[in-house]
Amino acid sequence: MGEQLTTIQIIAVAILPVLFAITVHEVAHGWMAKQLGDRTAQMLGRLTLNPIKHIDPVGTLLVPGVLMVMGAPVMGWAKPVPVNWENLGNPRRDIALVAVAGPMANLLMAIFWLLIMKLSLMMNIQPGSMAYGLFLMADIGISINLVLMVLNLLPILPLDGGRILTSLLPGPWAWKFSRLEPYGLFIVLGLFALGVLSPLIGEPVSLMRTVLYHMAGL
Repeated sequence: MGEQLTTIQIIAVAILPVLFAITVHEVAHGWMAKQLGDRTAQMLGRLTLNPIKHIDPVGTLLVPGVLMVMGAPVMGWAKPVPVNWENLGNPRRDIALVAVAGPMANLLMAIFWLLIMKLSLMMNIQPGSMAYGLFLMADIGISINLVLMVLNLLPILPLDGGRILTSLLPGPWAWKFSRLEPYGLFIVLGLFALGVLSPLIGEPVSLMRTVLYHMAGL
């Protein structure tokens, strides 16, 4: 399993796990919002696993592709699922529930890919075989979903962790914190440029991967 893959091969194996990690994350937000009273995402046709409905050319394709080629942690985003907070029965609580649905969907996807990996290891896993392709796809699927989960739980708006923190803060503090949202992307990029983001995400991801592998007997 030490065969050196070309960039094209890496992208070919990674495209499905990356697309669905981002897609399922967004659908989970819309699905939870629907359960709590807001049908905006459903009315706009966003409660679908069709990746085309969720693709952001830069965040879904360009950024993950460039990071993958560079060997950096893969990150990306899809078009955010629209949520009308005014339709929620208990906005302060429900904002947190809608936010946490995305990362939890990524955790479930990581477990799904873990099962695929275990299945591949039960087959004839030789370079060039279908089992080998499944193993590589599962490995990327586990990594991208854990990275997206941890990244999105950072307490920075507009990330999900920022939404959760906003719902927990007292009213005046929540309002002050929400004013930072326009700068959230620049904060994340700044952390990445300073080399802080990779260990901040990498260590929790490594720990969670170890725990999942142990639970699966890998």
